[in-house]
Amino acid sequence: MSNSNPLAELSAAGVSIWLDDLSRERLSTGNLASLIAEKNVVGVTTNPTIFAAALSDGAAYDEQVRELAARGADVHATVREVTTTDVRHACDLFRDTYDATDGVDGRVSIEVDPRLAKDSERTAAEALDLWKTVDRPNLMVKIPATIEGLPAITRTLAEGVSVNVTLIFSVERYRKVMEAFLTGLEQAKANGHDLRTIHSVASFFVSRVDSEIDKRLDAIDSPKAKELRGKAAIANAVLAHAAYQETFTGERWEALAADGARAQRPLWASTGVKDPNYSDTRYVDQLVVPNVVNTMPEKTLHAVADHGRIEGDTVTGRADQAQQVFDELVEVGIDLDDVFVTLETEGVDKFEKSWAELLDTVTGQLDQAKG
Repeated sequence: MSNSNPLAELSAAGVSIWLDDLSRERLSTGNLASLIAEKNVVGVTTNPTIFAAALSDGAAYDEQVRELAARGADVHATVREVTTTDVRHACDLFRDTYDATDGVDGRVSIEVDPRLAKDSERTAAEALDLWKTVDRPNLMVKIPATIEGLPAITRTLAEGVSVNVTLIFSVERYRKVMEAFLTGLEQAKANGHDLRTIHSVASFFVSRVDSEIDKRLDAIDSPKAKELRGKAAIANAVLAHAAYQETFTGERWEALAADGARAQRPLWASTGVKDPNYSDTRYVDQLVVPNVVNTMPEKTLHAVADHGRIEGDTVTGRADQAQQVFDELVEVGIDLDDVFVTLETEGVDKFEKSWAELLDTVTGQLDQAKG
């Protein structure tokens, strides 16, 4: 019997393991605490879909919803109170990790209202309000990497708030995200903030890229198209990491680093495998590189623990191979620009739909609590 511990090996390779899920039940039953103690989990991310699923179960939130109903809280105030309560408790649970890693890990993310994704000013205002409401130093506020989100990212960082940039699909957009980050730190410095306290990750989505491109390759149905199935997402992430390495060098970055700034780490998101023909650990095993985050659903976390194969750095130095994959995708007729526009649109729409479901669920719970 093997004595290997793939999650420990992944951590030792420099990958921070964050759980892509949070609920009152995870907190109250000790499930999250167990994952921290036994599965090398050092952070957690949330999004509107995660909260919609958590609140739909309902029972764990009944008491708090009844109290809020008695106080006359409306649905929006109730959603804010319920979600920030979970996030605040998770921040407290991760506080030891946060302290032990000098703020690098022990992070908990909460997302701005997805309906604001096309409104820069309101996104920034919401981000600052969430930061003040949760009131924990290990919070990260999630802001989508839409064109309108970019100035909100800069403004939020400029106020000294740590940011998780979400819904990044293309390397082109990722470069704009890193530019927004650098500008935000420069403004934060000018505003007198301690750059050592400002952290950021850039959530680069993985599996959804394969899902969309594989669908288009299947429609082309040529031998070459079939050969390219399942290659796009990993190649995209490898190219993103090359862009990261390129950005965080040179005079501009070194000037910020000299004042204590921390580089914005790449975060591999959407790492649950959606195609049953693929290994259920491929978006972990094949994306090992120091100083990144991999945020996994619990199913993927357990799969990696059971049979993951961590074989050192699988990313650095592979940009040329990755670019060749993209060149071949274009040659067979894949419109990559359209792919990334489609994925961003669908990502924003999915979170808006989840937010609407969350509001509907909580409205029903408030009505029930009021009798």
